[in-house]
Amino acid sequence: MTVTRKDFEDAIAAYWGVKELQGEQSAIRNAVGAGTAGSVRGGKHFDSIATLIAQFFIHAGYPKESIRVKTSQRLELPGYYRPQKQWDVVVVHEGVLVAAFELKALGGPSYGNNYNNRVEEALGSAVDLRRAALAELFPREKPWLGYFFIMEDSDGSRRPVKTATGALPVDNIWHGASYQDRFGIFCRRLVDEQLYDAVCYVTSSAADPYPKEPVDSLDWRHFAAAINARLTYLKELGLPR
Repeated sequence: MTVTRKDFEDAIAAYWGVKELQGEQSAIRNAVGAGTAGSVRGGKHFDSIATLIAQFFIHAGYPKESIRVKTSQRLELPGYYRPQKQWDVVVVHEGVLVAAFELKALGGPSYGNNYNNRVEEALGSAVDLRRAALAELFPREKPWLGYFFIMEDSDGSRRPVKTATGALPVDNIWHGASYQDRFGIFCRRLVDEQLYDAVCYVTSSAADPYPKEPVDSLDWRHFAAAINARLTYLKELGLPR
């Protein structure tokens, strides 16, 4: 079996269904806090995406115990600048880090509040693990990292954002860019700099969950192909046994 485009579309729709439900429940319990924090902290809204990604490795023959998608399954991986960091999907087989994934999102109405946090999280996680690999904390094979990002599609994320007048001018590429544009630039650079081996960047919303893919090289087709390439590479080396 292969993971299909429809599986991807269904997973995005399920993400919004669970996230919306969690938001309603949090409001009822008066536990939302600031903005949409209650729905984000629910912890279940990315279950459908984690399951979607896990299917690649199940279909490739990896045993279920090698595929970790829940905190109870020990998702921590060693770092270099800190002892360890918890990832969202981790596949470890016979001591080899087959793949690790970060699953993140950015929603409104105030996109600017969390935009920098998302950028810093993604950079920090990748740099820390890549440096740990150089320190030989990941035996046998070079780690493979994936990043899956959902940007809420709304007027606020599509609107051009002004850059502040700073001590020095910014790269011209940022001028007139919306938050959707900014994240597309960011994700392309993550792959160009080989911080992540593959990135899937989509925009979507609860009102219209059908995923839009603003950057061709960061679409589902490229993301799935990169995962399958990793699986083929390790299969040639005898994994999984």
